[in-house]
Amino acid sequence: MTTNPSGTQDPGGTPDVTTAQAWQVIGGAAELVERVSYRGAREVLPAKLPVRELARATVGACSLAAAELLAARGGGAVPEVVIDEGAVATAFISERHLLVDGRKPTPFAPLSGFWEAADGWVRTHANYPHHRARLLAALGLDAEAGPEELGEALAARPAREVQEMVYAGGGLAVAVAPVPREDGEPGAPDGFKAAGLPLAESDALGEDGGRRLPEGGLPADGVRVLDLTRVIAGPVATRTLALLGADVLRVDSPGLEEDPDSHTDTGMGKRSTLLDLDTAEGRGVFEALLETADVVVTGYRPGGLDRHGLAAEELIARCPGLVVAQLCAWGWSGPWAGRRGFDSLVQAASGIASIEASGGDRPGVLPAQALDHGTGYLLAAGVLRALTERQTDGRGRRLRFSLAGTAGWLMNDIPSEAAEGGGYEPADWLTEGPSAYGRLRYALPPVAYEGGPRDWARASTRWGSDQAVWL
Repeated sequence: MTTNPSGTQDPGGTPDVTTAQAWQVIGGAAELVERVSYRGAREVLPAKLPVRELARATVGACSLAAAELLAARGGGAVPEVVIDEGAVATAFISERHLLVDGRKPTPFAPLSGFWEAADGWVRTHANYPHHRARLLAALGLDAEAGPEELGEALAARPAREVQEMVYAGGGLAVAVAPVPREDGEPGAPDGFKAAGLPLAESDALGEDGGRRLPEGGLPADGVRVLDLTRVIAGPVATRTLALLGADVLRVDSPGLEEDPDSHTDTGMGKRSTLLDLDTAEGRGVFEALLETADVVVTGYRPGGLDRHGLAAEELIARCPGLVVAQLCAWGWSGPWAGRRGFDSLVQAASGIASIEASGGDRPGVLPAQALDHGTGYLLAAGVLRALTERQTDGRGRRLRFSLAGTAGWLMNDIPSEAAEGGGYEPADWLTEGPSAYGRLRYALPPVAYEGGPRDWARASTRWGSDQAVWL
């Protein structure tokens, strides 16, 4: 990578290898990667695995996709993209930088974390009340049981027995996998395998729907996005589309509440509404929104929305030219595909937690929920590229991403590079402003191109408080 004395890769120099990988997997033209450069920052996102390289590459590819779409809509040259690694590092832990009226949110609940099992370690996820209840019920514990009781129950059972018991009960727990073998196979014979999973998949589907975007001031001006995602990865993707001008309407079921702090962090620039798709009224409103939507982003397990008629192929057949981007935890095929999952669980089951162990046998973690954030920016990049391609052929696209695919990429395909540049101060990439939840301190978006926006047009609205209409 060519850099100038300030630590910035010179435009026209040797393209960053990892950025080129991310750009290629979403179908970008190879020569455009030369327009991406980085302003380095030392000692950001330190890890044994190349997390810094993954983080900046996904943001770089997303920024380039935004610049390309802007040019495709206006007929001009693709703007230069310069990404600051300090902004990337800050945004990748945006949930940790968030303050709401001076209060710091708690990222993980008491029953979420690593626990010793009879023959190894288990990672649990119990942030949501229904996941906590299912975890305890699967292990035969009282609904009010705390960390001590959970620890005793887990210590008495083998890790994979816990994994399967909790999964059968609808909860979330995985056995922590050992470091994978050099050939990419899991360290344990019956373990989850991330190696070989695709980083992204894209298929053009259906006929020309006649949908072309006119010239706009921002890449996604006028683009209507239905956001059916939760937690981090999907919402990071859609808040990025909102930054770039899209009208993003998040749709949730009224029976499945979201954590307010998580929504405050990832709801920037978007609106939020509640619709019960199991009722005729809710389904009718959703179908009316769908008629003029450009993009649908989903974050549920494979097949999880099919009963609502929301399979990608069916949606594109009904709405030619629609872009459907799908996100899941464990990949789109194989024995784990139908399981629930989160970043922390994929880190544990893939062997990342064992790779990142810092001493002794206790598993470690990445310096950020990098699978979530990285997949989110890559998904947003895929959507932007699909919209660029639609300008030419008018066809819809089905895009697929997974946290496990990103994990496999991180573990097997990204070369490590020496950090360059100056010191890093997170405060340089934080700002404050009012919101419906109170005064916020939050991380600025890292996506950037010449002349692009530096902040969202508005803060998060309250979860479920907006009308189910397009602006």
